[in-house]
Amino acid sequence: MHTNLDAAAGGVNDALMTALGGRVTGQLAPASGIGRIGELAGERSLADFLPLVKSALSSNGLRYHDAGRPVKNLAVCGGSGGGEIDLAYQAGCDTYVTADVKYDQFLEAKHLGLNLIDADHFCTENVVVPVLADWIREAFPSLEVHIAQSHGQTARFY
Repeated sequence: MHTNLDAAAGGVNDALMTALGGRVTGQLAPASGIGRIGELAGERSLADFLPLVKSALSSNGLRYHDAGRPVKNLAVCGGSGGGEIDLAYQAGCDTYVTADVKYDQFLEAKHLGLNLIDADHFCTENVVVPVLADWIREAFPSLEVHIAQSHGQTARFY
């Protein structure tokens, strides 16, 4: 069910794109439905985009590669999406937000000239929790729904 929620309309990746201020224009991996491509309403520098990402995802830190390109055409993949860097590049995106990025994947982004942001596995997926809460409230109006605050980002940055 986890991967189904990643690919579902209105699921993890749609929620992630929305949280980052983007408008979904397609799927990053159409064969599986994983990830999204989209665009921001206006172009901004990566330096301006990073605080937005950190705040929108309630992250305690980001790892990133700055390719020196402005952020406008965005790809996202909630959770472990480092293996999809080529798809983000082929889709014409200047920036890719995902998690669990390995060293060689950062090198690949550098080689391709792609801004890459590793915003943490939990943070890139947790954006769907309010969406799920709303779906449950709509389906069961008499049910009181609360979002637990006890679970959070596991990795800390010093």
